[in-house]
Amino acid sequence: MGDWCISEEISDIPPITHQFDHPSSECGLLERHGYRIKHAAHNDAVNGVSLFVDSIGSPSSLDGIFTCLLTWTTYFSRRFVHFIEDLIYQDVNRYSESFVASSSGLYSHSSGHNVYRSNVKDFSLFSEHHIANTSPETHRTRVAEVREELLVNTRYKARTGCGHRGFSLIIQGLMLPLFGLRLAWRLALAPWRCSFYYIRCTQAQVLSITSRVRKTLLGSSDDIGWLQHTPGMAPVEDGTVRFLELLEKIRNGEHNLPNSFVYLLIPGLFSNHAPLYFAGTKRFFSKMGLACHIAKIHSEASVEHNAWELKQYIDELYWGSGKLVMLLGHSKGGVDAAAALSIYSSDLKNKVAGLALVQSPYAGTPIASDILREGQIADKETRRIMELLICKIIKGDIRAMEDLTYDKRREFISKHQLPKEIPLISFHSEASIAPGHQVPVVIPISAAMAMCALHLQLRYGEKSDGLVTCRDAEVPGSVVVRPDRKLDHAWMVYSSRKKDPGEPDSCEMWEALLTMLVELGRMKQERDVSWDF
Repeated sequence: MGDWCISEEISDIPPITHQFDHPSSECGLLERHGYRIKHAAHNDAVNGVSLFVDSIGSPSSLDGIFTCLLTWTTYFSRRFVHFIEDLIYQDVNRYSESFVASSSGLYSHSSGHNVYRSNVKDFSLFSEHHIANTSPETHRTRVAEVREELLVNTRYKARTGCGHRGFSLIIQGLMLPLFGLRLAWRLALAPWRCSFYYIRCTQAQVLSITSRVRKTLLGSSDDIGWLQHTPGMAPVEDGTVRFLELLEKIRNGEHNLPNSFVYLLIPGLFSNHAPLYFAGTKRFFSKMGLACHIAKIHSEASVEHNAWELKQYIDELYWGSGKLVMLLGHSKGGVDAAAALSIYSSDLKNKVAGLALVQSPYAGTPIASDILREGQIADKETRRIMELLICKIIKGDIRAMEDLTYDKRREFISKHQLPKEIPLISFHSEASIAPGHQVPVVIPISAAMAMCALHLQLRYGEKSDGLVTCRDAEVPGSVVVRPDRKLDHAWMVYSSRKKDPGEPDSCEMWEALLTMLVELGRMKQERDVSWDF
């Protein structure tokens, strides 16, 4: 900063020409220059102070006060350096006046400051040499040039030697206490800042835990039945009475299921690890002489992946047999079949005769949502366990369960709608809290379904078959079948060991559903034909 101030002051002084031919004119010119510079410095100081005060304003904090003091100190230091430089300039003027006025001033100079002595000595030696060897006119011109160089060098040495050192000493003397006071204030505030930081961290942790607890306790309360309240969805039609009538006829030996269709059974989640899945149903239809197939898909894959495989499977059956395909999906199989019709509706609308969704979580299931919901307690640990179970042990895809959550189903249904020209049936049931039948598997599935149904009843107050609530299994625009019999989620795919003669088994119920689906297709065709006429 000192060098900058010096360069600024030097630039303000007008250049010295060869007008110093006479001592009187040289003194008058220096005197006028000194007077002009003094008044200009005074005016600049007044204007600078006013602008400086206006720019600083009033401090609003302790840090602002220290910044203000630092700025004031810098400003007064600079003004003080300018004052010292003006004094030095006046000394130079007086020196020049005495030098010019004296006839023998080239040989002597009285000044107490060491800055000028070297310059005067050099000038004296130069003058002695030239007085003896030059003419008067040349001597006078050379004296004027050397006098100008002496004046400039003297001012430069005075500024760089004295002004810079004085400025440094002033800055060091004034800044060190301010920096020490500011450092002490920051050290005093450090414990308080640390305390406030830990308080904010604790508050954030408490809020996070509170949010997780609230989200865990709330669960799927706001999601169950969301599809029924969505505007624009087609209403459902109750077909329970007709279903019971057809079921009674089947039990009396009246079988009206035609052989003009290919019946495709689509299994649900984890069906690849259940060898008896749909085994009794396929045997039952084969004995009746019907073309029945079980879709060989990877049930633990994502919904979109299975939709593509089902599309290929339906094309193969249609072109191989020349018959329309009747789809019957259980649990996730119904969701996969509905996804195939929604995504590839233009390719499958003339190849599929109807779709029956049995206990399918078309709108989602609270079991999958409660397990994989983010932001709840132990969400990462639960997800890690499910990934280990599905991906590592079963060799499946975690998306197979993710696609059954409410968020994923809401996203999928908003993008893909079921075609309206294909007949639809939605079948759902309610599980008994106490298991009342046995199934031919090692694990007591009926007991597990009863516990899950009890959990959903106590937590959400919803009726379910153990995995899917009744409201989430109803597809908009479909004919809904709501039997009054207590049936859990696994009963529809496994026949009981001890068949009750007074109650229909699962195969008879599958036949009644397909018979009802065929009737709906015929009614729809007759309605379309009547509308054409």
